Amino acid sequence: QVQLVESGGGLVQAGGSLRLSCVASGSIFSINTMAWYRQAPGKQRELVAGITRGGSTNYAESVKGRFTISRDNAKNTVYLQMNSLKPEDRAVYYCYVLKGRDSYWGQGTQVIVSS
Repeated sequence: QVQLVESGGGLVQAGGSLRLSCVASGSIFSINTMAWYRQAPGKQRELVAGITRGGSTNYAESVKGRFTISRDNAKNTVYLQMNSLKPEDRAVYYCYVLKGRDSYWGQGTQVIVSS
């Protein structure tokens, strides 16, 4: 009963930046955790960054120092600022929401990084 709409993906050269956005709508009351996952070709989906309602964050080791996750609770939106992008960051990025015991996923947005 939660819909997630993502935006901001695209094609960028190595060293460049992108900012992903995800807006949650529907039954959004009591959403606690929002996160970004990614799935590269031939690999399993992995957690990129997560953030709680209170602002606690965690990051994959591969993106620490380059990516920043944030959220605007008033707008029910989570962001992922991606700087110093590398070709290995190429993947489909998915927005994720945990509400109680229910998980919700966005449709995915493609990020392509050229060398």
